[in-house]
Amino acid sequence: MRNGEWETAAADFSLVIARAPVFAEAYFNLGLVRLQQGRFDDAVASLGKSVALKPRLRGANLFLGIARYRKNSYSQAIAALKREAQIDPANAKVFMWLGVAQLAAGDASAASVSLDKAATLSPNDVDILYHRGRAHMLVSKESYEQMYRVDPNSWRVHQVLAQSFVEEDRLDEAVRECQEAISLKPQEPGLHEELGDIYQRQNDLPKAEAEFQSELKTNPESTTSMYKLAVVSIERSQPQAAAELLSEVLRRTPRDTDAQYQLGRAQAQLGNTDAAIHSFSAAVADSPGTDSETVRQSYYQLAQLYRQDHKTDESRAALDSFLRLKQQADAQQAQKLQDKLKRASQIQETNPQP
Repeated sequence: MRNGEWETAAADFSLVIARAPVFAEAYFNLGLVRLQQGRFDDAVASLGKSVALKPRLRGANLFLGIARYRKNSYSQAIAALKREAQIDPANAKVFMWLGVAQLAAGDASAASVSLDKAATLSPNDVDILYHRGRAHMLVSKESYEQMYRVDPNSWRVHQVLAQSFVEEDRLDEAVRECQEAISLKPQEPGLHEELGDIYQRQNDLPKAEAEFQSELKTNPESTTSMYKLAVVSIERSQPQAAAELLSEVLRRTPRDTDAQYQLGRAQAQLGNTDAAIHSFSAAVADSPGTDSETVRQSYYQLAQLYRQDHKTDESRAALDSFLRLKQQADAQQAQKLQDKLKRASQIQETNPQP
């Protein structure tokens, strides 16, 4: 079998079966050979016999389920795979194939449960992640379609349409749908923030500012809207308003690295060099060992501020940290690209693929 000499292997296992007709493992291995050959009827017959002789033979129900899946016998495949899940509950591939069969049978909800379990057992398996994502997308699609059937004029329908348009980068249409949702549910928390996000993506900062302000009137406790309004205020050269907002954000979430960084930007615009240095330093200190764009930019801003303050050594040290982190980030990005290309060329697995 390891050399791919399937007919030779089949003949050998058939001979074993002739001599020991109740030897479940021989039927199991013959079934695997037939599965590899694409002879799915023969695979089902042999694997079914192995299960009949030895119901808890590990792997037999798994491959019986795969063979039945290949024959488009989805309900029988699901039954076999469920039996295997009871026998081998730590096998991620069992739950992956169960989810695949459930998807084929049109039960996306059940498939998402099975594939979530598979992902828990094997979180970095790309095949599992692919099928899991597909299952959840189908569940979402079904939910949205049902929502539309129940009430096509619901504000939720317009909200979902807006979100889908954002994902497709159709921002003008997203704005219209979000505005329609707001007109139907003007006091709903989150809607003004969503519209503000769209305006910000369009670089329409005055409208983004207005929507974030409206969100805070509707939902004064929205720390995210407070932060976003502060960022827009910085971009619109309103550093005092931004600093006040960010101080409140940090009062609520003291170790918010992004808020510390943005407060540093606001203080720098105000000309408060010492306060800006303190905020950028806090952003770095709150993320020890972390490499993020915010940390890198904090080091860069510190380098500029120290240079303006004639602190040459501190400026050089901050710039060195910025360059080191940037080089690391560039190298990691290059490695991710290489890994992606390598994985794309290694799609095949030892087990048959759906």
